[in-house]
Amino acid sequence: MSRERLPILIADDQADVLESLRLLLKGEGIPTVRAGSPAEVLDLLGKETPALVLMDLNYTRDTTSGQEGLELIGAIRKLDAAIPIVAMTAWGSIDLVVQAMRAGANDFIEKPWDNQRLLTVLRNQLALAQSRGETARLKRENEILRGDEDGGFIAESLPMRHLLDQLDRVAPTDANVLILGENGTGKGVIARRLHARSRRAARPLVKVNMGGIPESVFEAEMFGHVRGAFTDAKSDRIGRFELADGGTLFLDEIANIPPAQQPKLLRVLEDGELERVGSSRTLKVDVRLISATNADLADDVARGVFRKDLLFRLNTVELRLPPLRERSEDVPLLAESFLERFSRRYHRDGLRFAPSASSALSAYAWPGNVRELSHAIERAVLMSAGNAIDADALGLAAGQHSGATLAAAAAPLAAASGGGTIEQAEEQMVRDALQSTGGNIQRAAAMLGLSRPALYRRMEKYGIQ
Repeated sequence: MSRERLPILIADDQADVLESLRLLLKGEGIPTVRAGSPAEVLDLLGKETPALVLMDLNYTRDTTSGQEGLELIGAIRKLDAAIPIVAMTAWGSIDLVVQAMRAGANDFIEKPWDNQRLLTVLRNQLALAQSRGETARLKRENEILRGDEDGGFIAESLPMRHLLDQLDRVAPTDANVLILGENGTGKGVIARRLHARSRRAARPLVKVNMGGIPESVFEAEMFGHVRGAFTDAKSDRIGRFELADGGTLFLDEIANIPPAQQPKLLRVLEDGELERVGSSRTLKVDVRLISATNADLADDVARGVFRKDLLFRLNTVELRLPPLRERSEDVPLLAESFLERFSRRYHRDGLRFAPSASSALSAYAWPGNVRELSHAIERAVLMSAGNAIDADALGLAAGQHSGATLAAAAAPLAAASGGGTIEQAEEQMVRDALQSTGGNIQRAAAMLGLSRPALYRRMEKYGIQ
């Protein structure tokens, strides 16, 4: 929301003064809005945010003290601590200038004004405001982790090439995108690729982990707040939506948004409008939304924990990211990429994979997906004694099979049981694993080759407590 696109608010109780200022600023290509009283000023500020307020200090109550103007400056500052205010009066004095500055004015002009000085003061204040705004934005951006390094993007397998074809079609549009995939598959990488190939690539990509925002501060984090909105609000704060204005907002783990906050998010998505906490002023934002989850949102909708209308807003286009076990051709390429990255990071030049390591990498089911592969290679780079990383250095559990192959593993048991279904055999395998590990979810999941969330889903499916 660049100030160059916003008008200057002129406030004076004399119509001829307002018209003179309007014509002067129009000649400089500066749009204006006008107000004839303090009440009109506050009403306008409640509806829109001008670039600057140029205001008289004397109105109808009296003609010389400037008290109405001083009170108006204080009221404006309560609404907006950052907007530049230039005060003007025909009854200037050093004392009144000091009072105006203390009340919150940024500069002072005496009537009758010199056109060139007035324009210089306005331009200086607009430039300072723009600089302060960019500084605040950069500071806020630096507070937010906007994604891990990608280390190159590898997608040679058929499922990934199909996904990238879809991505390249949707990236140049402003359509909202919902990315689905298991934990560790690289949903954040896909989000960054979407943004990089969009028309918004020069603007910010702001990432928000929806599972990491406490419900008590959800609105302040997403929509911002003004100074004094609550106990710890020491200054105005830019929210994530406002920070992403003109760019892309990536809402990771979208299924974790609390039900009470879902209508507030929906409203912003529908109208492109929000209010900072503690402010009644409506701000317009232009944001392209990308969201991601490993959850089954359709099931969440059926259970009443996720709004159907919000889901419709999120998934204009849906991209499904395949797990690593379904893109086995990419495993050796990814492993080499991670080996190069971590060898460089930890100064382990000359490292390579021994044949046993290559075999182990191909045979393993990767329940933790690309993230698990990355961690395994990093650990091997750190722990390997020689230049050749062998299977033992990778530390992969022998016999690990994936959740996708759990049903396949259950098939022969079903046949041997004399006609039982595969689901019945799979349920028995889950129960046996839990019993043999004393109910330890982590160990049972490892035994079955599942992630913990996948094991929990099967326990829910089979009614296992």
